[in-house]
Amino acid sequence: MENSPRCARCPFEMSQRLCKIENGKAPDGCPTQDKPHCIEQSLQAYQDAETCEFARQASLQESAGYGDRHLGYARIHPIRSRIQETIEFAGRMNYRRLGLAFCVGLRNEARIVEKLMADHGFDMISVVCKAGRIPKEAIGIREEEKVAPNTLESMCNPVLQAMILNDEKTQFNILLGLCVGHDSLFFKYAQAPCTVLAVKDRLLGHNPLAAVYTLDSYYRALK
Repeated sequence: MENSPRCARCPFEMSQRLCKIENGKAPDGCPTQDKPHCIEQSLQAYQDAETCEFARQASLQESAGYGDRHLGYARIHPIRSRIQETIEFAGRMNYRRLGLAFCVGLRNEARIVEKLMADHGFDMISVVCKAGRIPKEAIGIREEEKVAPNTLESMCNPVLQAMILNDEKTQFNILLGLCVGHDSLFFKYAQAPCTVLAVKDRLLGHNPLAAVYTLDSYYRALK
């Protein structure tokens, strides 16, 4: 495990790294240096026409998110929000039937997002996390483990959300506020490509990076 990739700990400046320039610097475990078989496998995956086109459009969407590119890298600046990029990317891929898997706690946001996407011409299929009304006892949750003990509490059912969107033959799925773990199950069972518009963070208004940005101050206890 000593030579496993740990790119997040790379000690070199971005402009000097092997993943950026030929003959660049690389620490022990650098995947660009040590994983040629994985690199080759990834290139083989892009030989699939659908995968290649998806990657190509994603790259085009990335560059479209910046203004003043003609002035050089030091002068570029962001010009598109994530919701705008999601709309544009779905259009680039000629998707028409989109899935929206959302948390009941973000039902108001889901209503807004669904209408916005529909206004842009997409056929929206939306499924809330509590669909199916399956009690939490079905997965072994005890009364004292519920959010509200001594009540009938429906489980979040991301597997069902994915299966319903599969059944509806969505071409592209958008996740909105699914919980940690529930989103993982959705990814596992969804058949169409997926993207995340927003993640669940009950405490920080769905902005989990706020805790990361304040790790040396207000959230120092995490360390």
